[in-house]
Amino acid sequence: MTAKVLMIQGSSSSAGKSLLVTALCRIYARRGIRVAPFKAQNMSNNAAVCVDGSEIGRAQALQAAAARIEPAADMNPVLIKPEADSRSQIILMGRPWQTLEAKTYYEKKTILWEHVTQSLDRLRAVYDLVIIEGAGSPAELNLKRGDIVNMAVARYAHSPVLLVGDIDRGGIFAQLLGTLWLLELEERALVRGFLVNKFRGDLSLFEAGIQILEQKGQVPVLGVIPYLRGLSLPDEDAVSVEVASRAAQPASPSQTDIAILALPRIANFDDFDALRAEPGVHIRHVDSVSQLGKPHAIIITGTKSTIADLDWLRQTGLADSIVDFAMNGGVVLGICGGYQMLGQAIHDPIHVESQKDSIHGLGLLPIVTTFAQQKATYQVCARVLDFESQAGETIEGYEIHMGTTQSQTPWLEIVSRNGEQVRVPDGSVSSNGKIRGCYLHGLFHNDSFRQAWLKNLGWQGEVVSQSARFQESLEKLADAVEGALHMDLLEKIIWEN
Repeated sequence: MTAKVLMIQGSSSSAGKSLLVTALCRIYARRGIRVAPFKAQNMSNNAAVCVDGSEIGRAQALQAAAARIEPAADMNPVLIKPEADSRSQIILMGRPWQTLEAKTYYEKKTILWEHVTQSLDRLRAVYDLVIIEGAGSPAELNLKRGDIVNMAVARYAHSPVLLVGDIDRGGIFAQLLGTLWLLELEERALVRGFLVNKFRGDLSLFEAGIQILEQKGQVPVLGVIPYLRGLSLPDEDAVSVEVASRAAQPASPSQTDIAILALPRIANFDDFDALRAEPGVHIRHVDSVSQLGKPHAIIITGTKSTIADLDWLRQTGLADSIVDFAMNGGVVLGICGGYQMLGQAIHDPIHVESQKDSIHGLGLLPIVTTFAQQKATYQVCARVLDFESQAGETIEGYEIHMGTTQSQTPWLEIVSRNGEQVRVPDGSVSSNGKIRGCYLHGLFHNDSFRQAWLKNLGWQGEVVSQSARFQESLEKLADAVEGALHMDLLEKIIWEN
C-alpha cells in the first residue's frame, strides 16, 4: 500500500510549518495511524542524530517523536548547514556530502532530486500517512527552477497542500492570496485549503477575514490556529536566538542568570531548552560585551564554524571578557565547538573549516583540537567521571563534530556509540572545576545532571522531568491544533484524495 500524503506549505519562512507538521503527526499517531514526517530539504544548523548515526534536521526529529517513531535519514534526505553567508555543508542521506557555494548548489538538482523522491517513496511504502513540510515559500519565483522541496514535491506525490500564513506578523491576506495567485495553475489546483496561524485575541473579530479569504481564494480556511505559548519544544533555526539576543532582559536578583553566547554560526542551541524551562533560571543570549554583565555562568555553544566564531569572539571583545570572567572564578561551560574554543589551540591542517592552519584558543582548558575530514555523528551514553554528586552516573546525548580533541583531564567517559560498547574519554575540566567542556550535546536534558549543575550555581529549585515536559508540550500542541481545525474536512482531503 502507498501511504496517503498531506503537504504543509507556508507563505514565508517562520510561518509555523514545522510546528503544524509536528502537531499533525501527534494528532494522527494518537488516532492509531502509522504516520511519518518528511521534508525534502532543510536549512538549519540545529541537527539531530539518528540511531544509525545519520544526521537530519532537528525539526524532523521532533516530528518523528511526535509520531512516536524513530527518526531516520529518509525523513530529511537533504540538510543544508550554513558555514558562511554563501557556503554550506550539504548533508545527503544523513552523511556529509559536499561543501558548496550557494551559486553552485542548484547545479546538483538532478542528483539531489533522485534522493528526495526515493526517500519519499520508501516512507510511503512503510507508513499509512506521510505529512510533508515545505520550505520558505512556494512562490519564490527566482528559485523555482531549482525547487526540490515545495511544489516539485507536491506535484511528484500528487499531494493536497495546505497553505499556512502567519497573522501575527500582519498582512495575512497578501500572504495567503498573493502566494496562491503566484502559483502556476497546476500547482494552484493542489492547494486545498488555508491555515491562519499564530492568532491572538477574539476569533469572532476575524470571521469576516475568513469569508474574504475563502471568497477570493476559492478554497476553505481549515482552521485559525491560536498563538501558542509555553511549549517546551526545540526551535528549528537560529531566528529565535537572534530575536532573544535583541530582546535580552537582565535577570532579577533572585534568578540564576546564565549567559549563552549568540555565536553567528550557532548550532544545536536547543541544548539549553531544559535550562530555560526551569523556574528561577534566567537565560540570556548575548552578542556583545555590554550585554554580558555578571552572570552566574557563561555557556559557549556548538557552532558550524569554530574558527570563524572564535575570531568573532575576539573581534567583539567577548573573548577577553570570558577569560577575565573565568580567571575571577566564574563558571564557564563549552559544548562541542564551544569546548574546542576553550582549549590552547585548534589545528586545521587540511583546511576543513578555513584557510588558517592553526588558531590559538581561549587557553582556559589544557586541550588541543585537530580537524579531520571525517565527521563524528553518534547517539551516545556516557559515564560521569568527575562532577559533584554525579560521579558514576550515566547520561545520554549525542555527538556531531569535526575533529578530535586531546585532553589530559577528561570528566566523562563515553561507553556507548550508536548502540556499540566503547570506552572513549571525553571533555576537559580546569583544576578548580569551574571551567568545563565536552562534545556531548543534550547534556542538560538529563534531569539529574541539570539539577546538579544548577545547584552548583546556587539555584534552589527542584527540576521537572524534561521527558515529561516534552510529552506534555506535544499533547498541548496537538490538542490546540486539533481543536482549531475542521477535522472532518481535513479527513476528506487526506483520505479521499
